[in-house]
Amino acid sequence: MDTHHPGVFLTEDRLAIREMAREFATTEVLPLANELDPVHGEIPMALREKMAELGFFGILVPEEYGGLGLGLSEYAIVVEELARAWMSVASLIARGQQFTAGFGPEQRARYLPAMARGEFLSAFALSEAEAGSDVANLSCRAVPDGDGWRITGQKMWCTFADGSDYLQVFARTAPVDPAHRSRGVTCFLMPKERGTLPEGVTGTPVRKIGYHGWTTWELSFADAWADEVVGELGKGFRVAMGDLDTARIHTAARAIGLARGALEDSITYAGQRVQFGRPIGENQGIRFKIADMAAQIEASRALMYQVCTAVDTGRPSPVEASMVKLVASEMAERVTSEGLQIHGGAGYTTDFPVERYWRDARLTKIFEGTSEIQMRIISDALLGRPDART
Repeated sequence: MDTHHPGVFLTEDRLAIREMAREFATTEVLPLANELDPVHGEIPMALREKMAELGFFGILVPEEYGGLGLGLSEYAIVVEELARAWMSVASLIARGQQFTAGFGPEQRARYLPAMARGEFLSAFALSEAEAGSDVANLSCRAVPDGDGWRITGQKMWCTFADGSDYLQVFARTAPVDPAHRSRGVTCFLMPKERGTLPEGVTGTPVRKIGYHGWTTWELSFADAWADEVVGELGKGFRVAMGDLDTARIHTAARAIGLARGALEDSITYAGQRVQFGRPIGENQGIRFKIADMAAQIEASRALMYQVCTAVDTGRPSPVEASMVKLVASEMAERVTSEGLQIHGGAGYTTDFPVERYWRDARLTKIFEGTSEIQMRIISDALLGRPDART
């Protein structure tokens, strides 16, 4: 379903980008998702190569480094289209253009061209068992060793650790300062061979309920070697937070794509499924569900376009980025759940994609900052931070 027409936001160029991404998602990604997701299969390398040829890994990479040099608006348009087919594929493109906020000039010149070609993709090793939303509470440590560092500790939720070309690992290089807990954390870049884990790193796959197509890992570091720092020593928290506007808009676009998949599939199903002698789409209860789903999607997309425009015109707003991430992810869970309801018993099988949209939508409320974290950011901006209690 598509109610958008050329206008202030959807220029002719952006419409052309959207149609290209939509055709790719429909013909290349969706059939693979329907085949591989139910059996927890991996995103094929051939698909990654096609994505690279289309420039998907370099949308945000400046032209001087071989990228397309486009903005978050174009990025969000492509992400929505890919997520409508398979959220994992929509997530994969971030691995070539996000998480680079702390790169210095030499690192940008060395790595960004390869990233834009899809040849230097990342895995983000930040979270730990006791450091989920509290990302400053890291216990993984790095100690100097000659001209490098030895990293020891545990990391959780490191998706793509095996398939990536490098890990970005956040470890504590100085003792905790109670007054400034985020200080003393350093970001390390750890290159590796694709398909393996670095020497000194072992992993256990996380038994997740969705987000299939790639593996999410619990990693153990035992004197693993790193000799390249991203950003400044002891200021890795700034690196971790540096791409949050982009990451949260990315998640909003993924959520909208999932919801759109549920809506479009529900419209099709409602026209085909016959009960009591007529298609269920003739029943007012179903029709009103679909109308409400469509309205929620449009409202979330309009907010996303507004936030993208602000960022692309030099007016970044972490609060608005939190708002769109919150609104879109909460919407996606509601809309995909309604889509599953419209499918009835069929929706609770893996024979229809709607259950995939539902499972993956639930994750959008958790990663890149939970809904509760977004509400804290928004309320703090509106009301000020509450006084500390002793």
